[in-house]
Amino acid sequence: MIGRLRGIILDKQAPDLVLDVQGVGYEVAAPMSTFCSLPALNEEVSLFTHLVVREDAQLLYGFATIRERLLFRSLLKVNGVGAKLALTILSGSDVDDFARSVQEGDAASLTRLPGVGKKTAERLIIEMRDRLKEVMGAMGLKPVVSEAASLAGAKEEAIEALVALGYKPTEADKMIRSVYSNGMTTEELIRQSLQRN
Repeated sequence: MIGRLRGIILDKQAPDLVLDVQGVGYEVAAPMSTFCSLPALNEEVSLFTHLVVREDAQLLYGFATIRERLLFRSLLKVNGVGAKLALTILSGSDVDDFARSVQEGDAASLTRLPGVGKKTAERLIIEMRDRLKEVMGAMGLKPVVSEAASLAGAKEEAIEALVALGYKPTEADKMIRSVYSNGMTTEELIRQSLQRN
C-alpha cells in the first residue's frame, strides 16, 4: 500500500495530477478540496494517498489532509459508493460539513452533492453514522449518536476486528453474541470472545 507521496508536480488537470517522486511519475486523482490547495507546477507537494487495486487498473488517490483520506476510506465501505463517487462527494463538501450532515440526518444537504440521489443520501446517513467515529475523532468533534447506536457500533467493530484476525463473519458474529451484554465496549467484547472461544 502506498500511504504517502512527496514529489514535484509535473502536470495537473483536475481532478488528475502527475507527481514526480525521484524520477517515477505517479498519476494521482484528487478531490477539488485538495486540488485547489496544490502549489504551482514544478513545485513540491506532499499528499496522503490511497491505492485502489482492481482487476483492470491500479488507481491512486491523493489528499491534502489525513481527515480527507479517512473520510474517503469510510465512504468506500458504503454499499453502492465507489471511489469515483467518494471523490465527487469530497469535492462537493468539506469533511466537517459532510460529517455534520450525516450526524443530523440532513438528507437534503447530501442530495445537493453531485451524483447523490435521495436513496444514496439515506444510505450514507445510515451507514456512515457509526463509521464517522474515527473521522470525527480526527476533527476533534464529538459524534452525536444515541446510546443504542453506540452499543451497536461496539458490536460491529468487535465483529470486524475478529474477521480481520481471520475468523469468518458468521463465526465472529456468533462469538460476539455469546459474550455480549449491555454496556460492553469493543475492547471488552473482543477480549472476552477470544477468551471464551
